[in-house]
Amino acid sequence: MKNEKLPLGLHYQYPFIDRKERAELLAWIGTLDPLWEMRFSEHNPPPEGDQQRPLLRPVYWLGNWQFACLDYYHSPKGILHRCVKAEPYPSLLQKLVDRIEFIAKRRFPKNFIPEKWKLNTCLINFYGSKWEDGKWVDRARVGEHKDFEPGPVGSLSFGDRAFFQFVNGKSSLGDENVVFSQWLEDSSLQIFAGDKWKNKVFHRVQRVEDRRKEKIGPDIENFQTRRINFTFRYVPEEHIYPLHDLPTHLQADIRPYLETLSQGSAYFKKLVKL
Repeated sequence: MKNEKLPLGLHYQYPFIDRKERAELLAWIGTLDPLWEMRFSEHNPPPEGDQQRPLLRPVYWLGNWQFACLDYYHSPKGILHRCVKAEPYPSLLQKLVDRIEFIAKRRFPKNFIPEKWKLNTCLINFYGSKWEDGKWVDRARVGEHKDFEPGPVGSLSFGDRAFFQFVNGKSSLGDENVVFSQWLEDSSLQIFAGDKWKNKVFHRVQRVEDRRKEKIGPDIENFQTRRINFTFRYVPEEHIYPLHDLPTHLQADIRPYLETLSQGSAYFKKLVKL
C-alpha cells in the first residue's frame, strides 16, 4: 500500500528492513527471556467482579518496563510509578528507531509531534498459541485499546502477517465499527499519529495468519510464536522511574519478575543486586 493513499496520520512501509537487518534482529530477539505477567498483584488486587489472570501473551520491554500489575502509562492521570527504567536498545535496534523517528518527523505535521518526542520505549509482543488443557489455544490477537504515550507510535512486525484495525469504541458492531483496516506484513513498518488515530479511535489486532511455518523468537515453554511485534512509543523522561524510587510495596510486587529477568539479562542481574 502506497503512503500517498493513506489518511493523514498513517504511514506504512513494506519492507522497512532488508534481509540482513531482519536476520540480525531475529538472532538478538532469540536471546531474550520474555515474561508471562499476571494482570494484578498483592498491592493491586483485581477490582470487584474481576479475577487474577495472566496476560494473553509473553512480553518484553526496552527503555522502560510497564509491568501490568503497576498498571500501564495512561497520560495525563496515570503517570505516577507506571514506568520502571529498563534496558536500553541494542545498537542495531537503535539505528532502526532513528530511521523511524526521521520518517515520522518528515511525514507528519509538526503539531503531531510533542516537544522532546523520541521513541524511548519499546513493547515486544509475542503472538502465537499456548498449550492449555491438552490443546493449542490461539492467543494471537489484541482487543480494542489505545496507546496513551504522547506522539507518534511506530510498529515493526516480524513473522506471519496480522490484520490490524482502527475502530470506534469498544463494541461488537462488526464492520460498522471499523474505521480503517490494514494487513501488517513481515518486516513492515506502521506509524500512526495525530488526534484521530491516537485519541479518538481504538486499535486492535483481529487475527494473525498461520502460514509461514517459520520458527521465530526464543524458546518459550508451552508457547509457539508465529508473530513478533515491536511497538515504539514516547514516555517523557520525568515519568520513567529508577527501580529504587518506587515505593517499597510496589518493588515487592515486581520483585519476582525482576529476579526472573535477571537470569537472562545482565542489566536486571545488576539491578536486583543493588
